[in-house]
Amino acid sequence: MANRLQVDADHPQTLQAVITPIKRCIGEGGVIAFPTDTFYGLGVDPSNAGAVQKIFDIKERPADKPILILIDTRERLNDWAADISPLAQKAMDAFWPGPLTLLFPARDTVSELLTAGSGKIGIRLPDSKWTRQLIEDLGHALTAPSANKSEGGNPVTADDVNQSIGNVIDWIIDTGAAPGGQPSTVLDTTAAAPVLVREGAVSRQQLESALGIALG
Repeated sequence: MANRLQVDADHPQTLQAVITPIKRCIGEGGVIAFPTDTFYGLGVDPSNAGAVQKIFDIKERPADKPILILIDTRERLNDWAADISPLAQKAMDAFWPGPLTLLFPARDTVSELLTAGSGKIGIRLPDSKWTRQLIEDLGHALTAPSANKSEGGNPVTADDVNQSIGNVIDWIIDTGAAPGGQPSTVLDTTAAAPVLVREGAVSRQQLESALGIALG
């Protein structure tokens, strides 16, 4: 089973005491499970194509399903997004940090494993201060698909992760039960007419009201 680290989610600074083995693991292309705004996710360095491939193998995930990434600040967007439209800026002002994943045109340097060949990269600035602290301490974005097999139930606890995939990942950061609930909403901002790809924690009505437009 995976190594497990206990961290107090209410005190993000406690992460400092355990970050060294996590940084080493990620730097060597390893895979961690960590809590997000909703469920436990699988984290690797998204710039490491070999590590990203491990996620597909672990989850038995179809190659045509892209993988979103989490960032800790809006400034880190420039590492991944080739263009940030005024509409995307408006959406970020209204809902970031929070459960809204935005699709941006991907930079040429972004692996097609992440984009599934679409040329688009999904990015979210999470509401969880703890998750943002983790990304800040690592110094780069993290992938965050759910930490389970593709057809399995979404993992709410570290035990859920261990039972599903604990034998094929390196570390689990255990902060107790994740919040659960609805997944993030996904909005494609790459075209002139934005498209609601998935309605989740942020509703269509909330988006249309904030953006002042009807969504496709």
